[in-house]
Amino acid sequence: MSQPNFTKSPDGLIPAIIQDAKTKRVLMLGYMNAAAWEKTQKEGRVTFFSRSKNRLWTKGEESGHFLTYISGQLDCDADTLLIQVHAKGPTCHTGSDTCWNEKNTPSHGFLDDLEAIIKQRKDSQDSNSYVAQLFKKGINKVAQKVGEEAVETVIEAKDNDSTLFLNESADLLFHYLILLQAKGFELQDVITILEKRHHA
Repeated sequence: MSQPNFTKSPDGLIPAIIQDAKTKRVLMLGYMNAAAWEKTQKEGRVTFFSRSKNRLWTKGEESGHFLTYISGQLDCDADTLLIQVHAKGPTCHTGSDTCWNEKNTPSHGFLDDLEAIIKQRKDSQDSNSYVAQLFKKGINKVAQKVGEEAVETVIEAKDNDSTLFLNESADLLFHYLILLQAKGFELQDVITILEKRHHA
């Protein structure tokens, strides 16, 4: 990585966006000068220049909640850092995992929203909800639907209609998420196993 351009700012400070290397959650924003950046790389713990303290400040020096430096990237103008870290404990001084009061859990985008909807409808009494009615039919019916969608996906995979294949794939994933909920699990539980296998 090329060196950050600390000369663009009159005070020699550039923004440093801190992101958890595993969950990809943005944890906080701080400012670095050349000395803070050098210390971060040398010692392996993220160090900022504190504007309020007017000195270098290693995150966690008082709380013990250090940010272990993994890697850094520069933006296109070389005046903003994106730093990947492993966080030890909460990052925010309020005790929250992030400075946006979010849990530092992995984000799967729309799939997280879909899982939340499935979970909400699991206990719903809405007779018009397909998901609610499927849950009421029990685990055998839910598992059967996953099997049916898997077979249909395999059949479409052998043909050349990409639209049908992708639609059957979406049906399979949707019903698999329902099955996970029926068994008391979430997508992250499966991802965790895959990650462990990858690092084994």
